[in-house]
Amino acid sequence: MKAVRDQPVWVEPKAPSSLQIEGRIAKATIFVPAIGVAVAVAAAISGFARPTLLELIMTAALCLVTQLGVTVGFHRLFTHHSFEAARGIRLALGIAGSMSAQGPLLFWVSEHREHHQKSDSTGDPHSPYLDGEAPLTGLRGFWHAHVGWMLDHASSAWQTSARDIFSDGLSLRISRLYPLWVAAGVLLPGLIAGVWYRSWKHAALGALWGGLVRIFLVHHATWSVNSIGHMIGRRTFATPDQSRNNGFVALITYGEGWHNNHHAFPSSARHGLERWQWDVSYALIRLLAAIGLARNLKLPSPGQIAGGKRSRRVDVGS
Repeated sequence: MKAVRDQPVWVEPKAPSSLQIEGRIAKATIFVPAIGVAVAVAAAISGFARPTLLELIMTAALCLVTQLGVTVGFHRLFTHHSFEAARGIRLALGIAGSMSAQGPLLFWVSEHREHHQKSDSTGDPHSPYLDGEAPLTGLRGFWHAHVGWMLDHASSAWQTSARDIFSDGLSLRISRLYPLWVAAGVLLPGLIAGVWYRSWKHAALGALWGGLVRIFLVHHATWSVNSIGHMIGRRTFATPDQSRNNGFVALITYGEGWHNNHHAFPSSARHGLERWQWDVSYALIRLLAAIGLARNLKLPSPGQIAGGKRSRRVDVGS
C-alpha cells in the first residue's frame, strides 16, 4: 500500500460572528475596568462612597496576587517553562493569573509566544513599531502596543503555539473556566466587604475597588511591558528586537520590566540578572523551590550572560 504523505492542516477561518464576539469581549476587557475606575474615583471625590481601609487593603492584596499569577504563572511557568511546579501551585498560579482578566491561559500563552517568535517584526501582535505590516511611530505605536492591538486583533496562534496547554488537562481546564475565575476575582472582595460591614453598599465598594479598579491597575502594569518595554530604557543585550530594560516597569510588574534581559534569555526564571535589578517574581519562585514546591529552575550562567552581551541572542534551554 502506497504511503500517503502528510498534508498541511487547513484551519477553517473563524466565522464573522465569532470574531465579533471576540471583539466585544476585548472591548469589555479594556473599557469596563476603566469605567469602574472613573466611577470609584468620582464617588470617592464627591464623598458619596469612599473606600474603607479594608477595601483598599483587599485591592492592594489582590493586585499582588493576580500580578504574580501573570508574571510567575502565565509568563514564566506556563509560557516559557522556566521552572516546574507542584500541581497545586500550577492550579493556584493559573487561577490567580486568570483573575487578572487578561484573557484565558490558552490565549495568553499563544499570543506571548507569537510575540517572541516575531518580536518587532511582521506578525508580532503588539509591537509599537508595526501594526501588521504598517509602520508605527510615537504615540500611535505606544497606543497600539499598549492596548490598541486587542481592539482589532484576530489570531490563530492558539492553534499552533500552545499545544502543550491542549495536552495538559489541568492547564486546559484552567483556560476553559476563565469566566468563572474573572467573576470570582470581582465578587470575592465584594462578598468579604459586604459580610464584614453587613452592608450592600460596602459589598459594591469591595467589588468595585478589589475587582474593577484592581483589574485596571494590573492591566496597565502588564501592558506597559508591551509598550514602554519596547520603547524606553536600556538595551544591555543586542537582541534582534527593540526590547528594553526599564526599572519603573520592573517595579510595577514585579520584575517583568527587565524586558531586554528576558528577550535575551527567554526561558530564564530570573529576569533581573544584576544584583540591583529587583525581581519579586523570581524571589517567589526561589521561595517555592526552597520549600519543595518548585524545581528545575532555568538560569543563565555568568558566562552565558557575559557572552550574551556580545552576541545577538542566547537561551538557557528549551
